[in-house]
Amino acid sequence: MLSVLFAAILLLSGCFSGQGNTSPKPSSNGKGGDSASAGPKILHLNNNEEPGSLHPGTAQGTHDSWILEGLFEGLTKKTPEGKIVPGMAESWETSKDGLTWTFHLKDGMKWSNGDPVTAGDFEYAWKYVLNPKTASEYAYQLYYLKGGEAYNSAKKNADLKALEDKVGVKATDDKTLVVTLEQETPYFLDLTSFYTYYPVDKKVQEENPKWALEASTYVSNGAFKLADWKHKESMKLVKNENYYDKDKIKLDEVDFVQIANENTAWQMYKSGELDMVYPLPQDVQGQLMASKNPEFHNGPDLSTYYYNLNNKVKPFDNVKIRKALAMAINRKVIVENVAQGGQKPAYSIVPPGIPDVNGDYQENGGDLFKEDVTEAKKLLKEGLAEEGMSKMPEFTILYNTDEGHKKIAEAIQEMWRKNLGVNVKAQNVEFQVKIDREHAGDYQISRAGWVGDYVDPMTFMDLWVSNGSYNDAKWSNKDYDALIKKAKTSMDPATRMTAMHDAEKILMDEMPIIPIYFYTKPYALKSYVSGFFTPINRYPQYIYADINKK
Repeated sequence: MLSVLFAAILLLSGCFSGQGNTSPKPSSNGKGGDSASAGPKILHLNNNEEPGSLHPGTAQGTHDSWILEGLFEGLTKKTPEGKIVPGMAESWETSKDGLTWTFHLKDGMKWSNGDPVTAGDFEYAWKYVLNPKTASEYAYQLYYLKGGEAYNSAKKNADLKALEDKVGVKATDDKTLVVTLEQETPYFLDLTSFYTYYPVDKKVQEENPKWALEASTYVSNGAFKLADWKHKESMKLVKNENYYDKDKIKLDEVDFVQIANENTAWQMYKSGELDMVYPLPQDVQGQLMASKNPEFHNGPDLSTYYYNLNNKVKPFDNVKIRKALAMAINRKVIVENVAQGGQKPAYSIVPPGIPDVNGDYQENGGDLFKEDVTEAKKLLKEGLAEEGMSKMPEFTILYNTDEGHKKIAEAIQEMWRKNLGVNVKAQNVEFQVKIDREHAGDYQISRAGWVGDYVDPMTFMDLWVSNGSYNDAKWSNKDYDALIKKAKTSMDPATRMTAMHDAEKILMDEMPIIPIYFYTKPYALKSYVSGFFTPINRYPQYIYADINKK
């Protein structure tokens, strides 16, 4: 999702008063959080952050993708069970060698403005992402296309048009898209449901490159269309009457407010101003889970909470110091006493839920490091001596504004102070500011989260290749790069999985990032709302939701 990036957001602390008010509170327009069954059905949600971009080609975080998933649809989409099914494409076939995919679009597909959705819109959108002038952080997700990386990595004076023409995506007519891959990619069909692979209306993009910045010019092809956008306040999505599957869409409107404070969002949920709240305050989810409240839902999440260590900044360029910090954290205390959402302590980076050749990839890999305060002290002393330092300098943990991230940072601060005698500060900034600073290398340690973009270990493992778009740790290892390349180019499942397991061992031995825990997906949903589903690598999905108040 991810990217991104995740950006994955963790759950906060707050007060739970027992039996909250589950009766919806009417809004100022009289429609209310539950929307009486006789009137328009309006779902009220909270997105936490202002989207960084609502253009599929430049979006990069869950604060973008949760909105985009309601507004757009790719060649394929996912069912509540996680099965990949036709979206804009009616059917597809592949060549025997797995390198050529031919997609056939459904008849009568339309954009929200009435323009026809064509195969050319997909070709245009994918090449837009790869165009180096676009500077898309997610361009690497299209490197699977033949010539994709060469185009995106073009030198300053290169013939961009010639390189673009060699990219392996071609609309042979309005309904046929032929895709040629660099090598067989087992999860390519999964990728076609990911938001970077969404189409854009070529006509609209060429006439107004800023179309995605305001609701008045916004054009999409999904179940909903963007009707209103009050920046940093709210967004209104309304049912798209041009959507081919509109009869299955029960909601008339989805209203998002942007409230960063999860305690405030929880209070809005209790008063009926929100119909669903995710993420939850940490103390609240602990209480809801313990009391078995019927409005509480939880499930697996293909995502990992971790800390970036800036490997270009001293003393975090020293592997012994990095490992000392990782080994001095008590993850059991964090998941049980701080996060309180059933999370699992992480001693590797790839989360559970991804199939291996046999069994689960994470379970097969097992724990790749351990907590050991005595060894951590020893490594810290040795690392500082190698750096010519007598003690660890004061440093700062950067996190995006969120009470949950704050509490985790405070817990880790105290563990490092108590176990290693080091002083740590914490600094909160807006989510997009954090992302920008990480990409620029303007930090020492930062909290991060990554939601898998597709269900394969590679969605995590390729994050830390040298010069990778999301290698915010600024780490480089030639052996790691070689193993990831081997896994990407091998046709044999056992060979590619073994290569990724070996690469993950290098990653954890070098410790450029510190895994903290594997996420779960706890949220609260009003009893009168049905139809939500939670793919393992997506936020809870509202597209097929319904509201029925009796």
